[in-house]
Amino acid sequence: MTQFKHVKDSQVDISELMLPSHSNFNGKIHGGYVLSLMDRIAFACASKHSGAYCVTASVDTVDFLKPIEIGELVTMKASVNYVGNSSMVIGIRVEAENIRTGEVKHCNSSYFTMVAKTEDGKSLQVPGLILTNEHDIRRFAKSIKRNKMKLNRKKEFHETDFSSEEYVHLLEKYKVKIEI
Repeated sequence: MTQFKHVKDSQVDISELMLPSHSNFNGKIHGGYVLSLMDRIAFACASKHSGAYCVTASVDTVDFLKPIEIGELVTMKASVNYVGNSSMVIGIRVEAENIRTGEVKHCNSSYFTMVAKTEDGKSLQVPGLILTNEHDIRRFAKSIKRNKMKLNRKKEFHETDFSSEEYVHLLEKYKVKIEI
């Protein structure tokens, strides 16, 4: 019999104060550091839902909307938006709070596809998802749409003839010269 879990049962929130050691040469928090935190919370959320070790299969839509400053409190909220057989799409929202003023800004939203694994590295079936409100249903439906778009992009990329006149014209337009 298939097991199911509520979305709320696997949600994870983490907060961390951003330190100078997390910054880039411009004094903003390094995007790679933020991605590392996102990968950790995606792992925690997916592992909590599946009850198993999980690996990152893909990361979609990483748009850095606003910079994060040293001294801000970053909060990440992760939720299982979609489940497949062994995969889960984890939605992550990143917010930064100026702890002196209380101002909160949305810095990033992203989607990590995680896969549950057995101890010997084989894919493991994950519990189904119980959707209890319109918000959960909308996230699930958007995940299905994103998955279809990703498959279409892969298909289009593999079927494209990069030696066609269209691409030769693009190479010229972007001032690219190929010497093989």
